[in-house]
Amino acid sequence: MADRRLQVFHAVAKLGSFTRAAETLYMTQPAVTFQIKQLEEQFNTRLLDRGHGKVTLTPAGDIVFAYADRILGLSDEMETRIAELTDELTGVITIGTSQTIGAYWLPMLLDKFIKKYPRVIPRVFVANSENIENRVAAHDLDVGLVEKQSADPTLECSLACRDELLVVVPRGHELASAKSLTAETLQGYPFVDRDPGAAIRALAEEFFRNNGVPPETLNRRAELGSLASILHLVEQGLGFALVASAALRARKDDALTGVSLEPRLYSSLNVLVPKDRFRARLHSTFAEFTVKLFSEIEQGVVMPASSLNKISSQPQP
Repeated sequence: MADRRLQVFHAVAKLGSFTRAAETLYMTQPAVTFQIKQLEEQFNTRLLDRGHGKVTLTPAGDIVFAYADRILGLSDEMETRIAELTDELTGVITIGTSQTIGAYWLPMLLDKFIKKYPRVIPRVFVANSENIENRVAAHDLDVGLVEKQSADPTLECSLACRDELLVVVPRGHELASAKSLTAETLQGYPFVDRDPGAAIRALAEEFFRNNGVPPETLNRRAELGSLASILHLVEQGLGFALVASAALRARKDDALTGVSLEPRLYSSLNVLVPKDRFRARLHSTFAEFTVKLFSEIEQGVVMPASSLNKISSQPQP
């Protein structure tokens, strides 16, 4: 409904980049440049300064951006309110998810959600939990699925379920037969860690610190953002890793084994949405659907996908 030129200008100004705006809007960069030029010609003034790889607003651009923000917000609200009269959810929802959730939980969630709401189009972005949390808070994403509780006062954070974190080693490793492993026992072994900003890395550091092992004393051999790469390096004998049990259960081979920590450690699947006065019904419905589905899986009310065992079978702390 809103003027396309305003939408493009708003995206460029907000993201500070023609390239990022083009990627976000699924446009070519020349098309973005053309829309900005059209808007500047309409107002007969320059709205953006381009230089040194940065895009900044001119004084006139500041005024246009403020009004564009209000106009686009009202346009979205109007379209959502009208759509809600039909009592049928429709539209695009942007979802941010961490690696583990995106690989092992999201496919089942989207399958069930789309079957119930076939006119909804999910658009998914995968990054570490800290990145997702920041993008939801900035309204770049509608909903976030992360593995840590958020303390951001601008976000609503709802716990959907939990998953145990296991020490993963190759079968035949000297730690593989242990019933459980302490922080002190693991301190001397090579460790394949997650990248900074990953929720599981933060949980691991907190676990070691709380159990008398400063995280900086760990024998880190690698830090990776890719869970598949971590499991590959563990299988090659580079070191142990801490991995959610869902990821281990989903593997089709038995080259790796998981051992519980002592005391047990759990990650959580949390749903993040902005604390907005007005929120699209689609966003609220997806968030509520996610919490309900995974809560029922954890309680054993709903059977998970075939690649996952019941979360409810895990011992509780």
